[in-house]
Amino acid sequence: MAQEIIQSGIKTLIAYVLLLVSTRIMGRKMVAQVTFFYFVVAIIVGSVVANIAVNQDMPVVSGFTVLIALTVMTIGIQFLLPKSFLLRKLVDFGSIIVIENGRIISENLKKCRLRLDNLLMLLREKDAFSIADVEYAVLETDGKLSVLKKSQKQPVTPSDLKIPTSYIGLSKDIIMDGKVLAENLKGANLNREWLEQMLQAQNYQRVEDVFYAGLDTSGNLYISSRNRGQVKKRQSGIE
Repeated sequence: MAQEIIQSGIKTLIAYVLLLVSTRIMGRKMVAQVTFFYFVVAIIVGSVVANIAVNQDMPVVSGFTVLIALTVMTIGIQFLLPKSFLLRKLVDFGSIIVIENGRIISENLKKCRLRLDNLLMLLREKDAFSIADVEYAVLETDGKLSVLKKSQKQPVTPSDLKIPTSYIGLSKDIIMDGKVLAENLKGANLNREWLEQMLQAQNYQRVEDVFYAGLDTSGNLYISSRNRGQVKKRQSGIE
């Protein structure tokens, strides 16, 4: 009994590692874009890994061979997709326009087997509560709906009002869970001494007392304490 438990644990660990490696090699698109092709690949990979972990009669080598073959095939198809329009149509079926110039294209709804009530639900998820407000709607290969509202129904932007705006980029994580991210600190042309001065100015004597600290592009340092409810913002003086 104990030997079977140990063998099952080892096979499960091997299956888990194989799953991580194979999906890593196949690329992030398999997770980010759940198209029909990647959905089928995910089902096959999951079935193979489950068999490796549960099926005592299935050798690990056989499962490993299947995963390698599937990974190579997937990478090959990914390589050929940009080069062949026909292959893209066969694998991902392509995007389908379901609303054009404010008119529902019923024949395209039938092609993608999308009911009208489902279309209305997808529109509401895009804050389009009336079909009259929609200029175009496209059902993408991953099943999501892209919506272009009519110009008079789109929100006003600072550009429309000719209002100048300042640049907003990505914030840099400086401290996470009490640990300084030295690479990000160096990337912001700052050092540990500067960080400690900023923390001491906010009555933090130790870096370990800070749960999170992030620096935005305006030079503001946001500090979140380990103590609930304590969030501080300080201008760093960076030009």
